[in-house]
Amino acid sequence: MEVPEALMGFSSCPKEGRSRRKSLERIEAENSAQRLSRSLGPLQLTMLGVGSTIGAGIYVMTGTAAANYAGPSILLSFIIAGLACLFTALSYGELASAMPVSGSAYTYAYVSMGEGWAWAVGWLLLLEYGISCAGVAAGFSGYAVSFLQDCGVPVPHALSTTTFQVMFQGAARHVHTGWQIDAVGAFSILVVTVLLIFGVKESLRINTAIVFLKVGVLVIFVVLGVWVIHPAYWTPFVPHYEGGFRYGLPGIFRAASIIFFAYVGFEAVSTASSEAKNPRRDIPLGIVVSLVICTVVYMIVAAVLIGVVPWQTLDVADPLAVAVNAMHQPWLAVCVKIGAIIGLCSVLFGLLYAQSRIFFAMAEDGLMMPIFSKLHPQYKTPWVGTIVLGITVALATATLPIDIIGDLVSLGTATAFGIVCFTVIWVRNASPNSPRAFSVPGGAFYIKGVWLGYVPLLGIFFCFIMAAPLFIDMALACLAGDPVPAVLLITYGVCGWACYRFYGKQHSRLAREHAAQQGGTE
Repeated sequence: MEVPEALMGFSSCPKEGRSRRKSLERIEAENSAQRLSRSLGPLQLTMLGVGSTIGAGIYVMTGTAAANYAGPSILLSFIIAGLACLFTALSYGELASAMPVSGSAYTYAYVSMGEGWAWAVGWLLLLEYGISCAGVAAGFSGYAVSFLQDCGVPVPHALSTTTFQVMFQGAARHVHTGWQIDAVGAFSILVVTVLLIFGVKESLRINTAIVFLKVGVLVIFVVLGVWVIHPAYWTPFVPHYEGGFRYGLPGIFRAASIIFFAYVGFEAVSTASSEAKNPRRDIPLGIVVSLVICTVVYMIVAAVLIGVVPWQTLDVADPLAVAVNAMHQPWLAVCVKIGAIIGLCSVLFGLLYAQSRIFFAMAEDGLMMPIFSKLHPQYKTPWVGTIVLGITVALATATLPIDIIGDLVSLGTATAFGIVCFTVIWVRNASPNSPRAFSVPGGAFYIKGVWLGYVPLLGIFFCFIMAAPLFIDMALACLAGDPVPAVLLITYGVCGWACYRFYGKQHSRLAREHAAQQGGTE
């Protein structure tokens, strides 16, 4: 395998002082020896992507992003975030067809950037999937509590809100503590955890039915909503800039970075490679088709939502419920809330499923504790690791504030997506003749013998565009005396470094094999 001279620093040989990397040949061997059951077809994979994506983005985050940052121009924010995801999705498609194994971006980084970076990506994916589950569960809690109250079943405030209540007053964020726990959201995580233990194929059948249900509810909302749209609510399309990221062009990009969180789910399809019947064909198809479906649905629903009620009123946990109430259709309000409750469950399923499979792959490589790769003797699922992960996410749901969660998840997602796009460039140069059932379109050019594709380069650029407003906003918050987001991010990063330094690095299977080879040659 000949590597261009400009990329010689990325050798796959685990030399002293150089990050250990997996070879494509090793990936193929792992794919042949994988222990999970291959039972998923293209429809189930597409529904996994749609089910994991259509959820908190449209039911929760759209209203917040429109009210605080973009106004009606949130539609442009969806296009920008969708483009970032499209270029990344095409990159995922090529990598999934070339490396049909569990682990998603973690595995791809192991090939291109080495073990240390692979661990970092796996840790970011825990932030992306595991912690984003907490944000989705918080949205589930808001709709569930509202529905129960409509049915005459009041839920105590102390059991439906998190311990750390985060409120905005101008540019400053004030954190108040109390003894509240979001028991409703935490319970939803535990229910999904139980479903994951009893088998993926069976659970995805339920997921497919849920997807059709929640998309059907959104279709009804759109069909009825177009008759009560007030065009005046769409003007001005781009609200007057008020400084910082409040409206105007900066607000459009800030809103895009927020709703970028809403697109996380399509990546869950790539984590199912080891359980797909024909991964080289079906994984790329599931990724791209699910992303296109979700982007179209997001934009149509957002346009109707903003046309039904003033966008200034949408900074709530259940914006669709606000719009339906304004339409004076009580039966539709019930349908939307039920659709949101059931639909968000499917999102939780997809996200928790993806994280459990990434931890499974990391445990197989020795970077995580063996319990995360222990399979159930009957259901062939990583059941112990799923339980541990479910309990951890449930605790996060009960305590963490949703607004900080959204920003951190978007930041982790943008970083992981950028690494995926870079991996396409690496694999194309390291193994140009490897079989690929799907290749990124759009052409390429060479610089000093290095292949550079337009699609992965655009993916890296748009991921930077998504991450930049988050870093700037975090820096401005620190200057304003609000270091909470930055402290959480730094603490999370330090914990990840410590886990790899004191456990993963010593237990790495690749490191042990290399040590054994070195011992045998002496």
